[in-house]
Amino acid sequence: MNWLIRTFVLVALSLAAFAQDPARKALDDSPRHHEWIDVKQGERKVRCFVVFPEVKEKAQAVLVIHENKGLTDWVRSVADRLAAEGFIALAPDLLSGSGPEGGDTSSFKSTDDATKAIYALKPEQVKADLDAVAAHARKLEACNGMLSVAGFCWGGSQSFLYATQAKDVKAAFVFYGSAPTDEAVLAKLTCPVYGFYGENDARISAGLPATEEAIKKAGKTFEPVIYKGAGHGFVRAGEAADASEANKTARAEAWKRWLELLRKK
Repeated sequence: MNWLIRTFVLVALSLAAFAQDPARKALDDSPRHHEWIDVKQGERKVRCFVVFPEVKEKAQAVLVIHENKGLTDWVRSVADRLAAEGFIALAPDLLSGSGPEGGDTSSFKSTDDATKAIYALKPEQVKADLDAVAAHARKLEACNGMLSVAGFCWGGSQSFLYATQAKDVKAAFVFYGSAPTDEAVLAKLTCPVYGFYGENDARISAGLPATEEAIKKAGKTFEPVIYKGAGHGFVRAGEAADASEANKTARAEAWKRWLELLRKK
């Protein structure tokens, strides 16, 4: 009888945790079309989560680059919300093929293991993967040919870098990611970059003045906003049940700004 009670308690706790996960709930409750696809990149296949908006006209696409945790439910929920606002969202799993037995993010036993694998990725592979997904996005019948790129944390850094490498990207949205430090690289920016940073995130925000100066010197566009009292990862942290008021406010303001900028494009 005791084992039955223990089993019941464990199941109840698991269900409670599941119910309290806002990202998972958003995905499960979404009325939008979700699909998993494999985008070919040379001999590789990049696993990609795609969400389509319910709109009459062709839509702009947004490439969403995940954090150093890999392609999590939270990143997928960001893609779903973008689609709810009228955009096609594509979130590639850049750990595709890098997990145990050639798996992706879901194949790692822990977040720490996924993070270690993220930092072992070769930059040329990351760029090639993003290029392949970007090309796929533009070819979608539902896409109007316009593409923006956005990223969070590690993905924010990648979106900044990609803006110096890619062609025909309308804008890059960098959420608390570091910028390239080489002025020659920053001078190659091919689109405007819009930054979203937490005031209490000096590890990242302390480098902003130098980045602004270098980009201004190159005659390019960089518009950063620092959100008062917010910490690193405030877009994710701001939706947690125990989120600070500063992170909640920053998250709401960042989403509002992001959507306004996307619509201007």
